This record gives sequence, structure tokens and C-alpha cells, in this order.
Amino acid sequence: MHNFSVNEIFSIQNEDKFNDIALKVFNYQAENNIVYKQYLSHLKTNVSEISSIEEIPFLPIDFFKTHKVLTGIGNDEKTFLSSGTTGLQRSKHYLADLSIYEKSFITSFIKFYGNLENYCILALLPGYLENKNSSLVFMVNSLINKSKHNDSGFYLNNIDELAQKLKKIDDAGEKIILIGVSYALIDLAEQFPMKLSNTIIMETGGMKGKRKELTKKELHLFLISRLGVDVIHSEYGMTELLSQAYSKGMGKYFCPPWMKILIRDSYDPFSYIGTRKSGGINIIDLANINSCSFIETSDLGKLNKDGSFEILGRLDFSDIRGCNLLVSD
Repeated sequence: MHNFSVNEIFSIQNEDKFNDIALKVFNYQAENNIVYKQYLSHLKTNVSEISSIEEIPFLPIDFFKTHKVLTGIGNDEKTFLSSGTTGLQRSKHYLADLSIYEKSFITSFIKFYGNLENYCILALLPGYLENKNSSLVFMVNSLINKSKHNDSGFYLNNIDELAQKLKKIDDAGEKIILIGVSYALIDLAEQFPMKLSNTIIMETGGMKGKRKELTKKELHLFLISRLGVDVIHSEYGMTELLSQAYSKGMGKYFCPPWMKILIRDSYDPFSYIGTRKSGGINIIDLANINSCSFIETSDLGKLNKDGSFEILGRLDFSDIRGCNLLVSD
């Protein structure tokens, strides 16, 4: 049994409390997560000597493609799958308690954007929508249902209908959040330029090979110029996490209090670098208590002095280490 509660995690208010619970979660997962325990054993980690979050070894994210990363002996209630590309292994995230995921994304959304019922939530997520086990679609569907706005909903390929609805609701002075995958938002902006005054455009990334890759800056400038908004918001999450970071512009993301980003040295994964330097992104997601809360991603990023972080791209040697340390059953 662990010596912390789910409510404690979502009640974190300061750094000391975060560090205290993070160490408790680490000790719990180091003992009760078979895959993580084996990984720590291969690294010859003495768990009892870990006294700070910087000393915690992070599990390389590729383990979610090859192993069942689950803490405890409970059954998994739901399995999320990454969208993936044909022929490539997809990540699997086994959830023993779906309510923790819901608590995480709803609490986080309210923290960043306020009451859900104040918004019409529109979603333009082709590709994701076709993945019946997408964690993003599950989240957005829940936000749509909780918004209680009659026009909230998903759009697949009917962007002409979406454009009409956007214009009508925005012109009526009602607040909208349009959550969309990058290439679909470009399609909308190209075909239906408009001036939106009461709408937040939130992109979730992902060209999925449908479009020429653009930098975040290029993408945001294009959407701003065609849709008449001042800034583009972004959501940073992944199949393997239960928490999301949000950017309200300029590509600067902030985490909820139970999530933290550390930037590791790209050439030495067990050491960390300071602000304004680029390196690999390590994520602590304390909501992920029934899986693994300490994940070494293959994203490249940097920390800013104001506590925000930026995504700079992908590490091109992310497969060098990690999964070869353990052999799949």
C-alpha cells in the first residue's frame, strides 16, 4: 500500500509538497511496478538512497511499446493506444483507475481556463478520432459532455459545417475553445478565413504526414493570420501520461502543480542542465500513480526562468538506450 492519497496529489500547492509526494510515489512504484523495478535493478539503483527527485532514474518512454507498465496487481480498466504510424509499434498505457485520469484533466483544465460550462467545446481531431483508444479523444469527449453547450461536439471531415458554427457562435459573443490537430486547423484556416473574437484556438500538434512539417512558430503565425485571433494556445500531453501542460501563447507551456518537467543532458541522461539550455525532456506526472510517474521522453526542450518550458523537436537518437536493457517476455 502507498502512504499518500490521490487527493493529496491534486492538492499540491508548493515545491516542498511536490517533492515529498514524488519521493513517496517513487518508493511505491520502485517496489510495486515490475517493469520499473527491473529497470532500476539493471541500473543498480539503491532505492533507499534516493533523497531528491533529481536522483530518481526515469523510465525511457519506449518501454510503453514493449512492456506492460503497471503498478500493483490490479486489473487495467482501460488501455489507451498511441495513434502511431502503420508498421510501427504503438505505445500502450494501462489504466487501473480511469477516474484518476478524469480528475487530472478536469482539475487541470479548470485551473488554466476556468469553468467548463462557460465554453462551447469544438473538436477537430481527424486521425485521433478514428483511434477508438485515444486518450486525447477520451479527454476531449469528457470536456464536451461537461461543457453542457448544445453545440459542443466533434468534427471529422465536415469542416464547412464547423466553420459556419464557429462564426455563428463567435458572432453571438459566446466563448469557444476549438481543439484541433495541426493539419486539420490549417485546412480550416485555408478554406474558411474569418475573424474570431471570442474563440480560443488550441492545437494539439501532429501533421501525421498529411502536410509539410511547419515549425510551431510558422503554424501559429499562419493560423493567427487566417482566423483573426491574437495567439494560438497549445496542449502538451501524450498517451503515456495522465496530465497535460498548456500554453496560452508563444509556445510556452506551464504544468499543473502535480506535474514537473526536468531537462536532462542529451549526452548524459542521468544529469540535468539549467534554464535556457536545450536537452531531453523528463516528466514527473504524479497522477500516473498506477503506471509510472517518471518518464524519460524523446522530446527535446528547454526550461525558462518563469517556470515554463518549450518544445524544440525530437531527439534523433532516442532509441539508443532503454529497451535493450530488458527483454520482453
